[in-house]
Amino acid sequence: MRGRLTGLVCAGLAAALCPADPAMAGPPYETDDPEPTETGHWEIYVFTGFDAGHGNVDGTAGVDLNYGAVKDVQLTATLPVDYSHARGSGWWSGAGDVEVGVKYRFIDLPKEGMSVAIFPRVFLPTSKASTRTRVLLPVWAQKDIGKTSIFGGGGYEINPGPGNRDFWLAGAALTHAVSDTVTLGGEATHKSPDVVGGPSSNSLGVGAIVKLKDPFSLLVSSGPRWSGGQTNLRFYAALALNF
Repeated sequence: MRGRLTGLVCAGLAAALCPADPAMAGPPYETDDPEPTETGHWEIYVFTGFDAGHGNVDGTAGVDLNYGAVKDVQLTATLPVDYSHARGSGWWSGAGDVEVGVKYRFIDLPKEGMSVAIFPRVFLPTSKASTRTRVLLPVWAQKDIGKTSIFGGGGYEINPGPGNRDFWLAGAALTHAVSDTVTLGGEATHKSPDVVGGPSSNSLGVGAIVKLKDPFSLLVSSGPRWSGGQTNLRFYAALALNF
């Protein structure tokens, strides 16, 4: 599950904490965006997310830490716990793969509402299911039109290990600030097979960002995912803190 677009937290992770600003995007969507955390600010997401279907659940919970180190640069670390449920086998939980990354916005044109960034991320093999370090190399772009934002992109993940294969992922999302406190949106994603002989996957989703009492926001998204002839429900929720 950590190999999903942007992880579950989504990973990858930009400033989605002020829904009145159309430039904010990223979580709760799997599709990431090029907006780094504001310089000198922290963004912390306490999150959970899962895929569920046919009596099985594959999920992750944890904390995303994001810091605006210097202008146009965001440092990110994700500390996850994986959990799962298999029909007839009960529940299981354990350490997930720790993620570290650096987002660098190399194009920023505020008047045109355009920005582009790279966000290389490293997945460390800290879970029992992983034996090799993985690397994701994506590019994300965004265009703002009034209170509406369109963002997306994708990249290539180096996925070593027995039976694994490197793969491509891509996504596109659209969000709109319907009020000073609520932003709604939708997205579509695609991921090529990550194991030899495995299927690709596609998903659709809708999401919402609700600004609560400062400095908190609530982020949720959900939708179907299709892979190998099966349909699962994916879900993500996070409580976000910006300071």
